[in-house]
Amino acid sequence: MIPIRQLLNRIRWDSEFAKGCFEVGYFDHIKREIVRVSFDEIIFEEGNKFSFLLRDYEGDLIAIPFHRVKELRKDGTLIWQRPG
Repeated sequence: MIPIRQLLNRIRWDSEFAKGCFEVGYFDHIKREIVRVSFDEIIFEEGNKFSFLLRDYEGDLIAIPFHRVKELRKDGTLIWQRPG
């Protein structure tokens, strides 16, 4: 299975593959559930190989480690899911 970081980079840099609407599902420790966010909401820090950033409901940046990403959807269809 392709690592999630590699797949997210493909969406970022491969314009042909990136056509469509992507959603990233990550496990939220506070809500205790998978939260889906649009790929367009994700902020990638240069040189950071461990997490990406999102804005929370108050507008603060929060780091989401790649290991908490559980699924990836394209146009509503599940295209990647972490085993287990």
